Amino acid sequence: MTLKITTVLGARPQFIKAAAFHRAITSHNKHGTARPVRSILIHTGQHYDDNMSSSFFSEMQIPKPDVNLGIGSGSHGRQTGRMLEAVEQALLSQAPDMVLVYGDTNSTLAGALAASKLRLPVVHVEAGLRTTDFKMAEEINRVLTDNLSDVLFTPCKDASRVLRSEGIPEGRIVFSGDVMYDNTLYYTDHLERDPENVTGIEKGSYVLFTFHRAENTDRRENLDAIVESVKILSREMNVVIPLHPRTRAALLKGELLADVEKSAQVVEPAGYLRMLSLILGAKAVVSDSGGIPKEAFYLGIPSVTLRSEAIWTELVDLGWTRTVDPGSSESILSAICLALQGDPGRPGQPYGEGNSARLILDELVKRYAHE
Repeated sequence: MTLKITTVLGARPQFIKAAAFHRAITSHNKHGTARPVRSILIHTGQHYDDNMSSSFFSEMQIPKPDVNLGIGSGSHGRQTGRMLEAVEQALLSQAPDMVLVYGDTNSTLAGALAASKLRLPVVHVEAGLRTTDFKMAEEINRVLTDNLSDVLFTPCKDASRVLRSEGIPEGRIVFSGDVMYDNTLYYTDHLERDPENVTGIEKGSYVLFTFHRAENTDRRENLDAIVESVKILSREMNVVIPLHPRTRAALLKGELLADVEKSAQVVEPAGYLRMLSLILGAKAVVSDSGGIPKEAFYLGIPSVTLRSEAIWTELVDLGWTRTVDPGSSESILSAICLALQGDPGRPGQPYGEGNSARLILDELVKRYAHE
């Protein structure tokens, strides 16, 4: 009998992680002797801009979603509530063996809640990450999802320790490593090696900036400080900014977009492979993303994290990223200067061996193949 795994996803990082899991399922079904696996994708529609959503499916060869709920944007409560209702209906019609969710978005929490209410096993990939900042919706989503989950796959040993300290039973915690490392290794040969084809700027001559989180776009003090740091840095070297729709809207509202466009090379939101190429061609990366500093680490590029608390504390400990107060342009510029000075950090690979998706799938088959 086929093992049915429904994945609920809706944001850029989740599409990318799903690519690694899809490859593992394809390989399992082609070469495995165990129970075959069927993957069902529910796309909540949390990200609906083409460059932020559908383009990932085409460029990463992920099957089109079986269900697209088209929820779109909204306040956290309204968006999550609409997702919860729609995901529940989809799960009732599919009757999967389990529901898999990635990361910390509203789609993650809605998928976990809907599955839990229906008494379906919940699988959380990228469990155990914490910033201890409950002003962030993502932190609330992480903690609630982890407590709802039956199997929690952690990308690093520190995340496993966090879950144990919070009372999660040992038998539910599995260190898998990071599926994003799988992807970086897999797609390295597909990268555009010459970023001049993307930016017109010589490789190694620019700093890559990305910022889109609400605490930076919606908090004027932070937005002003980030823009000021871009303006000052651009006097010394090139700055490239793939502009997220939320960021563009905030800059327009704050009458800051013209300043940014005068100072930096502004490009459209980048798909996964294009973003990897931009990172690979950068001298350093500055971002408030949870995933981009880690992708920079995998590609050997130092970074600055525009957040006061790091999610990936291992990167701070290894010296590959520096967290900064995003409300201080002086702090941002100082951290960038340190990142540009040379030796970015110590060697180390705390995120597994690049086979995380296969480990996750094998564990799920082992646990649920006889049910």
